[in-house]
Amino acid sequence: MQPNEITDVLNRPNSQELLARDLTRLAYVAKDGTPRNVPIGFTWNGSEIVMCTSTNAPKLPALRENPTVALTIDTEVHPPKILLIRGQAELDAVDGIPDEYLQMNGSYQMTPEQRVGWEAEVRSLYDGMVRIVVTPTWAKLIDFETTLPSAVEELVRQRNERQRA
Repeated sequence: MQPNEITDVLNRPNSQELLARDLTRLAYVAKDGTPRNVPIGFTWNGSEIVMCTSTNAPKLPALRENPTVALTIDTEVHPPKILLIRGQAELDAVDGIPDEYLQMNGSYQMTPEQRVGWEAEVRSLYDGMVRIVVTPTWAKLIDFETTLPSAVEELVRQRNERQRA
């Protein structure tokens, strides 16, 4: 997929709505060769998906060995909106708590008092974190109104051909 095609997909209003959410599913290949798919908080900075994790997270050795990842961001309503992204994970160990980690948890429903308590707990728990940064190399938006899964698009094309014949 060409960079301008990726940008076109990610700049669509439905994609922007999904990129403003807090939770994605990160798929990667574990050290034992089996697939993993884990929910993880994220933030979109306009060009990259940034996720943060503890320095001892089991996914880190796997991502160092094989940085190829896939992300899914979706809604829980009908029809669902689904943003699929593929890319390479870059790992960046940082001291303290990355700003992105605090930002990505910003849309959860917390009172201001709960937020202060949560942030204090986070700061007491982590000496450092690892930023998992993914620059999209492929993206597809499925909204079931203007776009469908590729297999369903093919079925629609075949049905239309049958009806014309």
